[in-house]
Amino acid sequence: MKSDERAAPEGVGSFDLRPEPADGDSQTSGKPPRGALSAAAPTALRPGLQRHHRASAIRWGGLLAAAVLLALVCALSLAIGAKNIPLDVVWNVLVHQRGGEDAFVIEKLRLPRTVLGVLAGAALGLAGALMQGLTRNPLADPGLLGVNNGASAAVVVAISFLGVGSPIGYVWFAFLGAAVAYGIVYLLGSTGRTVTPDRMVLAGAAVNATLIAFVSAVILHDTRTFDEFRFWDVGSLAGRDLGVVFQVGPLILVGVVTALCLARPLNALALGDDTGRALGARTERTRLFGAVAVALLCGGATAAAGPIAFVGLAIPHIVRMVTGPDQRWVMAYSLLLAPVLLLGADVLGRLLAAPGELETGIVTAFLGAPVFIALIRRRRVSAL
Repeated sequence: MKSDERAAPEGVGSFDLRPEPADGDSQTSGKPPRGALSAAAPTALRPGLQRHHRASAIRWGGLLAAAVLLALVCALSLAIGAKNIPLDVVWNVLVHQRGGEDAFVIEKLRLPRTVLGVLAGAALGLAGALMQGLTRNPLADPGLLGVNNGASAAVVVAISFLGVGSPIGYVWFAFLGAAVAYGIVYLLGSTGRTVTPDRMVLAGAAVNATLIAFVSAVILHDTRTFDEFRFWDVGSLAGRDLGVVFQVGPLILVGVVTALCLARPLNALALGDDTGRALGARTERTRLFGAVAVALLCGGATAAAGPIAFVGLAIPHIVRMVTGPDQRWVMAYSLLLAPVLLLGADVLGRLLAAPGELETGIVTAFLGAPVFIALIRRRRVSAL
């Protein structure tokens, strides 16, 4: 056997070691010409890129529509009440500083509750999305992890033992109670330096049970505390002035910025802690800053408006039906749509019980519960 005809070693015989033919010989060799695959690659990728651009355009359009809807609900909140005020009068009061009875109603009564509704709604919606992303639990909301009951316990202490008797006086007690309760849940849910979602949910259930027992024990033996506490506990935007907004506004804004900065790491955590670490996410730091953001958002909103249910629970689920599980879009949409739900419930409460009004917390429960039941009965629920 000639030297150039020797058999290839075992495991190499499947490769063709001959040089590729020139471009002119491609037809005779049966192989595509050089550069054909690289020229065809962009064409093959075009449908995927087009779908991506189309989905992104739809999401941006939806975000713009949500902003317009929020502006419309804010205008209705300023115009509708025991005395309906035309929108052109509302515009003149806000822009041209017109005086009179209508100006007093708008500036002193309706403007503070509208601004507070936007802040509290955005805080609750963003906190709900953040909690669900951190715990990977679709039922996570401010009530699940002890925030609402922590605020309630602190307000009961302020009323019963310290004699505080106004919503402005409740604010810092409620915020402190919410932050402390969530901090205890966070510490109980951590094992060493690692915070596990399942342990946080179980710790939240235990803390909630303890706080509910404490609140019940106090208000059952103190009728004055019960009478004052029940009006705060139902959740309402009425009776709050701009002083409350100025107190909780900075806390909520810091929480909003912190939460938005965590959107990308949360996308990595959604794949699991190990995969998230492999992608460069710092899981412990993400959960720590997430806990701080939740305490600021939920504490500020609950302190100002009382515990309001279903806003932080239902809105992220509704948003994921449109945007998918990407936390960047979920948080952006929740930031706009949650205030729409809260202010819409506030306006609807004024219409249903005119010339009086139903508290916002009651209306959100009636609106949110059927919507959420319909969502969970769907055959396919958007994943976290």
